[in-house]
Amino acid sequence: MNQIIRPAMLPIGVRAACGTVGLPPARAPYAVPRFWLSGFVLAASIASAVHAQQVSVVPHPPVDAQNKHYVGNRPPLLPSPLLKLPIGAVKPEGWLRRQLELQAEGFIGRLKELSEFLREEGNAWLSPTGEGHSGWEEVPYWLKGYCATAYVLGNQQMIAEARKWIEAAIASQREDGYFGPRSNLTHARGRKPDLWPNMIMLNALQSYYEYSGDKRVLELMTRYFRWQLQVPPEDFLPPYWQQQRAGDNLLSVYWLYNRTGEPWLLELAEKIHRHTAPWEKGVANWHGVNICQCFRQPATYYMQSANPKHLRATYDNYNTVMELYGQVPGGMFAADENCRPGYADPRQCAETCSMVEMMLSHEILLRITGDVLWADRCEEVAFNSLPASMTADLKSLRYLTGPNHILSDRHNKAPGVQNHGPMMLFDPRSHRCCQHNVGHGWPYFTESLWHGTPDGGLAATLYAPCRVIAKVADGQEVTITETTTYPFDEQIRLQISVGKPCRFPLYLRVPGWCSKPQVTIAGQAATVPEPARGFLRLDRQWQDGDTVVINFPAHVTIKTWEKNRNSVSVQRGPLWYSLRIEERYVRVGGDDRWPVWEIHPASAWNYGLALEEAAKQTSGPKEACASADLAALFTVERKPWPADDQPFTLSAAPIQLKTKARKIPAWQADALGLVGLLQESPTFSEEPLEEITLIPMGCARLRISSFPTVSTNPAANKWVAPPQRDKPSASHCFANDTVTALNDGLLPKNSADNSIPRFTWWNHRGTTEWVEYQFPEPRKVSQVEVYWFDDTGRGHCRVPEAWRVQWHDGQQWRDVDNPSQYTVEKDKWNTTTFNAVTTSRIRLVVQLQPEFSAGILEWRVK
Repeated sequence: MNQIIRPAMLPIGVRAACGTVGLPPARAPYAVPRFWLSGFVLAASIASAVHAQQVSVVPHPPVDAQNKHYVGNRPPLLPSPLLKLPIGAVKPEGWLRRQLELQAEGFIGRLKELSEFLREEGNAWLSPTGEGHSGWEEVPYWLKGYCATAYVLGNQQMIAEARKWIEAAIASQREDGYFGPRSNLTHARGRKPDLWPNMIMLNALQSYYEYSGDKRVLELMTRYFRWQLQVPPEDFLPPYWQQQRAGDNLLSVYWLYNRTGEPWLLELAEKIHRHTAPWEKGVANWHGVNICQCFRQPATYYMQSANPKHLRATYDNYNTVMELYGQVPGGMFAADENCRPGYADPRQCAETCSMVEMMLSHEILLRITGDVLWADRCEEVAFNSLPASMTADLKSLRYLTGPNHILSDRHNKAPGVQNHGPMMLFDPRSHRCCQHNVGHGWPYFTESLWHGTPDGGLAATLYAPCRVIAKVADGQEVTITETTTYPFDEQIRLQISVGKPCRFPLYLRVPGWCSKPQVTIAGQAATVPEPARGFLRLDRQWQDGDTVVINFPAHVTIKTWEKNRNSVSVQRGPLWYSLRIEERYVRVGGDDRWPVWEIHPASAWNYGLALEEAAKQTSGPKEACASADLAALFTVERKPWPADDQPFTLSAAPIQLKTKARKIPAWQADALGLVGLLQESPTFSEEPLEEITLIPMGCARLRISSFPTVSTNPAANKWVAPPQRDKPSASHCFANDTVTALNDGLLPKNSADNSIPRFTWWNHRGTTEWVEYQFPEPRKVSQVEVYWFDDTGRGHCRVPEAWRVQWHDGQQWRDVDNPSQYTVEKDKWNTTTFNAVTTSRIRLVVQLQPEFSAGILEWRVK
């Protein structure tokens, strides 16, 4: 007979010898033989009895108790093994506090100086009547992270600013219960209510309530949810965003139910679930942020339904996405707007929005299930992906970041990535959704470092330097100071402060990559039972000044991505490693306070790891790798901790690895500036064997973190260089367009064809401009064909006023002789022939019409 596994019983995921943190696990079993479960519980019980004053191992804290101090799930909701502490109970220290302080002083804390959406005058979110501008997601996105940052830092200036917007949201509530901008009542398809912006504002209100205890929040939410309950089914949660993301609304309903116990809230929860996109049936939408935010929805509803298919659906959704598009390090997946079949190479990117929403989903699922797998995944994104999405001073961000990312400039990279425009430019004034939404990443991570447990204990669930002040057992307040430089070091020291001796259980999460944790309690080494997967439970009477020292021994491991050309990635503990590429910052806009940056590579990046050769040639003390019988491949080197507590930079990386590699000359950037697509490993290379440096992935804004492997065996795969193309350039190119459209081979259907990339000189109007081809070698040409872009009726591009062809004689530009004609007609090729010339460079000189710009969809030279 099988027993259904509920969150309180979820089995801990099995890890391979070398560790695969962040990879989709094998499909987790949801029904296991009863005797298996009994044996597991019995083993844990025996361990607990033998080591009652030491350490036992449990899959998660028990759920058969009632914490008197912190809010958990009310029946009939399934109990949760981890209870969120009020915001502010966990206070960041060390490098984590530095991230939040930089965030407060950077563009997130100062976004009102940069964003038109936060302009107070006439703002719909500040209006008592809900009328005005900027009534959609931008303000609540910003406020959600802004107020959380203020509360965890205790920053009174920010708290006062946040209070102004919170008060306005509360004051905007109508008699019928609706609150917020009135424009959202008719914003959705069919002029129906769009509840999505309010879902975000509810998150900000909930943080405010946890910080202040202001009961007006409970009153507002009660009245608002009664209004939702009365919305006719045909008008409730229509497509698009709100239907996909209604799991956020559902979670807020449960938040309120757990505080008020109003039974009709569960009726509303069922209504919300019925109208939400069907994530319990599979991946309902392939938009990157939607996946990160919504794959958890079935597990959220599982708390009410108790139907294991809902819990299983969340795990299956995650696995499906990661198996198809997440075969890369860093915890994210390829969705540089949407996941696209055939676009799973590590050069594909993730939005910064996706990173913080993925972290939040993992934090929520950790509370719901107690499964430490979600904590591992959260740390993977937080430490490896999120830091590189912003400059080290947190004064600007980029929209897209990839695991293999060799250039971060202002130029369009579509269709290599799906988004058009300067999506890789570090710009504090751009990237609208990410610009406003990224702020909740670090403060929500801080809140999730510690949790209360149903049995009156505390659980360390994520690791970073911090201090937690919380009530335990019979209500005594305890302070635990966590001192560590984790994830760059594997030791964590906890110092416990209590007013008087106090007994309570202390739970310590064991990261999935660690097989043999070591624990010292009050100076004495404890025996840790094996296997140590899940949580270590320390149940004893604690004295003031007691210390617990935890060591999570980390070893260098190698992961092979079979689905990505057998490329490999290097991991040590919670960190993935990237090639150290020297970074050259180029300012291309902004001002001294808010500069706009490109980052260009200033060193070679096209290396393949010489794993077999490194194993033969290295010597001296090394850390071993347990993968594929490879050992002693990497030297681990530590550097002094940065004085400014900002470790996520190229120069300050506190730990690095040395290993052997060879260049792959044929591995080159493509015409867009994206790193060339991976080819099958191992690949043949006879380039000199070099020692290279790897740094943590989160420290590298330019990175190669999925490497080919190289071999000198002639039977190895030969890397095929991309065919040489005419190199296009221009006097100017609009950031959302690309010069590569000039000769990408994609032929237009008409002059207004928006289905293919284009080149335009926008926003230059009435000027004289040029486009040029540089040939790989001199060639004879006598004909030019141009297909002009013209968006009459939609934009301000028209066919030009005039144009001519020039060629370069090696010293200067010269007009071609005897051109046949220079036509400027729409929807056709405009062809001119001329006396043949032999040249390495040819260009079109174009006079734009007065008051108009112009563009080209394709340009051919014969």
